[in-house]
Amino acid sequence: MGCDGGTIPKRDELVRLKKKPEQKDKDMDLFVKWCLCTISQEPLNQPIVACELGRLYNKESILEYLLDKSICQNAQHIRGLKDVTVLNLTTNPVYGNDKVADKGDAYIDRQKSKYICPVSGLEMNGRHRFCFLPSCGCVFSERALKEVKSTVCNKCGGAYSKGDEIVLNGSDDDVAALTARMEDKRAKARAAKKAKKGGKHKLDKSSTSQDTPSTSNGPTSSKLPRTDQPGTSKSLTNGDDKPSKSKSVSTNGKSATVNGDGKISYDPKKSEAYKSLFVDPEKEKNKEKPHWVTFNPYY
Repeated sequence: MGCDGGTIPKRDELVRLKKKPEQKDKDMDLFVKWCLCTISQEPLNQPIVACELGRLYNKESILEYLLDKSICQNAQHIRGLKDVTVLNLTTNPVYGNDKVADKGDAYIDRQKSKYICPVSGLEMNGRHRFCFLPSCGCVFSERALKEVKSTVCNKCGGAYSKGDEIVLNGSDDDVAALTARMEDKRAKARAAKKAKKGGKHKLDKSSTSQDTPSTSNGPTSSKLPRTDQPGTSKSLTNGDDKPSKSKSVSTNGKSATVNGDGKISYDPKKSEAYKSLFVDPEKEKNKEKPHWVTFNPYY
């Protein structure tokens, strides 16, 4: 370049090429998705939960997020603990049996996962598609669910419906399908709740309308004879609207009916002591009136 004949330029030094976009490290990407919590980015520890989109979380992180939702912006679809499912995982029996590194600062990756499929034995490390059942939370590989054509869980024995499986850490298409399913499910739940509330409101309204008397047909309540007024007692017999000649006599807050012949009609079920509390009009006429001269004790 300096005309001294000692340097030979290369093509990349003379021509500017378009830089290729940086590619993700696949192993590191799988490690982050399957071994770390989506919210706190800490290692997954029991109890492990999964949302309706198939992402893995620590239950402790979910509780912290529900208390303070500003710590994560990727979990806004989680409204409460009802939106997550506790996973029933199967541990790998050979995990952790290898020897540790000879040096303290060294790390040996044995490429072994902590959990496996209980049917096929495949490791849950991201290289195979895994699903979980929302009804019981058991985790299986997608291959095992396709091979075993049954509606009974092979681990806990619970019943489930085909097609309700949720893919763990699925692709973008899987996440889009799960998002649509989640929104549809929540819309149906809101509609059912609204319909139930409306039906209850209609039931209460109909019950109140039956309790109130109707004034469209027949005489109004104001024209009907009233029997709750003190001092008089009216009754209708054989279609006759004329009131009978009967009066009510009260003594010490208790009452008895006086017929037209002047006799008091008592309740036959009452005792003589109770009947003695009432005053007979005939006895009242013949009763000696008080006078101050005779020192009558009634005076």
